[in-house]
Amino acid sequence: MEWILIGAVVAFIVWRMMPAKGVSTITITDLKGKLNDKGTQFVDVRTPGEFKGRHISQFQNIPLDQLPAKLSKLDPKKETYVICQSGMRSSRAAGILKKAGFTKVVNVRGGMSQWQ
Repeated sequence: MEWILIGAVVAFIVWRMMPAKGVSTITITDLKGKLNDKGTQFVDVRTPGEFKGRHISQFQNIPLDQLPAKLSKLDPKKETYVICQSGMRSSRAAGILKKAGFTKVVNVRGGMSQWQ
């Protein structure tokens, strides 16, 4: 019985980490080459406190819980990169963006924990 419960928890965690359908992923290393692209928008979905503590200057802070209400601040036609601390919240944010009609959504795998 214990193994079934452990297996279910592991499966749930893996499922939550998988990107939404139609969402690309990129590593922090690859992101560095995209940061100067003017036709791209960058969204950090961490809390304001996390963002204030450390962030990438090209990213604007729209916390995950505020994202649905602030979609109008973003251009759904632009390529949109989403980051958080580890990749979990940004994966959820990417799903929200895809459902809202954003065509090019990229989740930054590993998030700010990988940024140096």
